Amino acid sequence: MQSEKREKMAANIELLKKIIIDNQRIVNNISLIRRSITFEEKGNYVFVGIRQAGKSYLLYQRMQQLIAEGHSLEEMLYVSFDDERLNGMRADELDLLLQSHRMLFDCHPILFLDEIQNIDGWQYFARRLANEKYQVHITGSNAKMLSRDIATTLGGRYWVKEVYPYDFEEYLRAHKVELPRHWQLSSAQDDVARMFDDYFYFGGFPELTHVVAKRAWLTGIYNKIFFSDVVVRNGVRNEEALRMTIRRIAESVKQPIAYNRICNLIKSTGISTNPGGVMNFVRYLQDACMVFTVENYATKFVERETVKKHYFVDNGLLNLFLVDPDSSLLENIVAIALHKRYGEDLYYYNKNVEVDFYIPSEETGVQVCYSLNDEQTLRREADALVKLKKAFGLKQLLIISRNDELVMQYSGEEIKVTPVWKWLLNQEIAI
Repeated sequence: MQSEKREKMAANIELLKKIIIDNQRIVNNISLIRRSITFEEKGNYVFVGIRQAGKSYLLYQRMQQLIAEGHSLEEMLYVSFDDERLNGMRADELDLLLQSHRMLFDCHPILFLDEIQNIDGWQYFARRLANEKYQVHITGSNAKMLSRDIATTLGGRYWVKEVYPYDFEEYLRAHKVELPRHWQLSSAQDDVARMFDDYFYFGGFPELTHVVAKRAWLTGIYNKIFFSDVVVRNGVRNEEALRMTIRRIAESVKQPIAYNRICNLIKSTGISTNPGGVMNFVRYLQDACMVFTVENYATKFVERETVKKHYFVDNGLLNLFLVDPDSSLLENIVAIALHKRYGEDLYYYNKNVEVDFYIPSEETGVQVCYSLNDEQTLRREADALVKLKKAFGLKQLLIISRNDELVMQYSGEEIKVTPVWKWLLNQEIAI
């Protein structure tokens, strides 16, 4: 028995040694679109985000940066736990990584552990690495990695960062479009507006940048997330109810919707479910980093938990479910940008007045409106902002449109109207 165990360990170590060497060759030669992130010199990191958001490439970027700063390639210990050769690996076998590297190189490794959520109990190994002064970078595609239990286990030893698909500036950079200093006053503005169309409809997944059949690629990644990150990971049996939940959430972007309401809509199609099941489905989607929710600032805790607005982390995924998508995609893309910046400090407001987004810490109200050509529409959006300002003493009122731009005076208040593509790039406007 002992000899079999030793033989298995020796075989595992040989496999890990091969994987380490193979990955060093790959990392050294990979071409990158560098993303805007600053790393602490000795910091340990956990990167969490939806599948294909670019987390692995952040690890490659960090490795190349460290090599440029004078570290050797031999120090880089990169392993992806999506590698089928590591299927079935357990947490108590993770130390074999250190043993394997030690047999190959006489140096203290810097660890890069990709999609580590596939290993139950990974956090205890990560904590030990930090305690033993290893420098560690971890990625995962499950928001449970941000949970209080795991944060307690890691004990403040790691910086946790959420990773999203490209923002619009990164998308332009990936297409080799560099904005001149005063781009808004040059012909570059027309190029930016044209390029925004693709980004608006197909989103910012990095790998999608140079794909021609974009919708087919998005359908593929959605199916991968649906089955691997939601159905299999959570043991979902009622797949049809889950699919309908996703569709109803997509169709209700822009509007608050209760779990009871989603449940009734699903049951009306002949599919059996209940509000508790729908609530679980939404939580699974959040855990897979596919959707996020925004609560109503004006309601009590219980209603905040049961009636929310739901958004997708990427416009391309949302667009898979929409027939007439423009206004929903516009609000969704604004929600993504605001959520990335403000997190749980982002709300909508619905009590006698409806405002799409309210950021209390910034004393700012934001309306999203595809076009303001209709006088009645303009009046409705502006009225709501002015009423919210009177209630909370706001400093800034903003309407984000598809293409309209002006500064208007309404009921004695200044309201900025700005095109979404310009708002996404202009930090002075982007509140």
